[in-house]
Amino acid sequence: MSRRLDERREAYQRYKRDVNERGKPFYPYAMFHDTVMSLVVVSVIAALAVIWKLTAEEEPDASGALGVLYGEEADPGTTNFIPRPDWYFYFLFYLLRIFKWPDSVILGTVGVPTIALMLLLALPFIDLRRERKLLRRPVAIVAAILTVVSMGVLTYKGATARESLGTEAVLAVPEWVEQQQLPQEAEAGARLFAESSCLNCHIYLGSGAANLGAPELTEIGASNKGVDYFRQYVANPAKFGNQRMPPFQGLGDENLRNIGIFLDASKGPK
Repeated sequence: MSRRLDERREAYQRYKRDVNERGKPFYPYAMFHDTVMSLVVVSVIAALAVIWKLTAEEEPDASGALGVLYGEEADPGTTNFIPRPDWYFYFLFYLLRIFKWPDSVILGTVGVPTIALMLLLALPFIDLRRERKLLRRPVAIVAAILTVVSMGVLTYKGATARESLGTEAVLAVPEWVEQQQLPQEAEAGARLFAESSCLNCHIYLGSGAANLGAPELTEIGASNKGVDYFRQYVANPAKFGNQRMPPFQGLGDENLRNIGIFLDASKGPK
């Protein structure tokens, strides 16, 4: 420990001599230059955003000085949109596909990224050697190569990953109709139920997963609460005291009513 401290003191004194002889210290000179450059970059981005907003017309596909303001209007009732992250988060996106909900997802969301960040922050305090030749630092080089390769592979896998969009659940809809003897008007709601990620928390005829205390919905219609009750509940669960389930009013009145018809008709296998 004493030897390391002596080496650090000697390195610091050598740095001060080099600064006095050949250059300027990082603070405040280089720091001031970085600050000014950062402000310039942010100002340019803000100016381009303002120009883009002011010159583009409030019409779909109407081009301005920097392109269109927007394409088609967003449809809050869509059930086939698959959200995906920006490319630089693809590695984390695919990491979450490896750590499955609910048992190990905490490792993918918090554990692995946090450990990696802590190691990165601690590295300058752990590796105090002045050696910079790559061939004389095998551990650091191997670790860097493994990190780059692993992130590259995860990014590629995340970029090429295909989402099922509830394909398995949608394929099970005919079986639901048969077992529950659902009327024809309930089939549209059954398909919406399968496509809208409801099975992430609920179980229906053995499909799905029970999460966050969500009830099984196979026989929910036996409560005889009516279509309108289920429509209102799915639209705004908080109104009925359910603070965990997110609201689905964005699906639109027609879709909500179809889901209400499906749930009301779900009275258990016949």
